[in-house]
Amino acid sequence: MTFALYSVKTPVVKHLGPEGYPGSVSTWQGGALSLAGPGTHFGFIYTGSPTLERQGDEVQGKTAQTFGLAQGMYFCLPGTGQLKGQGATGLVITCPTYRGMFSLGGPLEPAGRLAYIDGGTSSLLIPPVIVGDPCLNAMYFPSGVEQTMHTHPSDRLGLVVAGAGMVETPETTTGITVGDIFWISAGQLHRFCTADSPLTIVVFHPDSEGGFTHRDNPMLRRTLVDGVSAAELPKIQTPVELLLSSPGSE
Repeated sequence: MTFALYSVKTPVVKHLGPEGYPGSVSTWQGGALSLAGPGTHFGFIYTGSPTLERQGDEVQGKTAQTFGLAQGMYFCLPGTGQLKGQGATGLVITCPTYRGMFSLGGPLEPAGRLAYIDGGTSSLLIPPVIVGDPCLNAMYFPSGVEQTMHTHPSDRLGLVVAGAGMVETPETTTGITVGDIFWISAGQLHRFCTADSPLTIVVFHPDSEGGFTHRDNPMLRRTLVDGVSAAELPKIQTPVELLLSSPGSE
């Protein structure tokens, strides 16, 4: 079990978790950062206004696209692309075996949408497409918080984007402030504490307990046949095998 601290302001490339998953984390300090495929890249823009280039696909007839980003924005990029921007910094987590759904979001809101523990709140920034998929979250702690000691069943990788606080484990107490990146391995007992300053962090989870499934999702549940949800009618449900064999599902 491990707690480690890095900085978004210095070059870091670290491989995390089991082979191939959740993958690796990279910091980025301006210039250009190539995002290689296959797999999916989760990114957060810490400073600056870079561009995100999404590579085209000649086989599927897709042309390259360029998107302007700003401080506090985040993205999910499946496949290949590139970040460009002098003076910009950020964090990229790469999952080489996961096929995510392209999305852009942000900037961060000032408070979380969901209640958490011990006065903290959270927001789901990039949700899991299907239950078990990776996700990106924002966590907000007001001043004067002393969390209950707890663990997580998988690694947590986070970036402090506002405020300051402490991370306590049974062995250490470490101060964290804006620009710090922390890695908490699965099963590591820890808690976050704040004094006079609130604390905002962006956290990557390599897996998720919540989310939808092929047999439990809003489209299926809200389709009614004579008043009965299609989720309760297995005879009309599309076979999952058909979906998995369709183009783009690999």
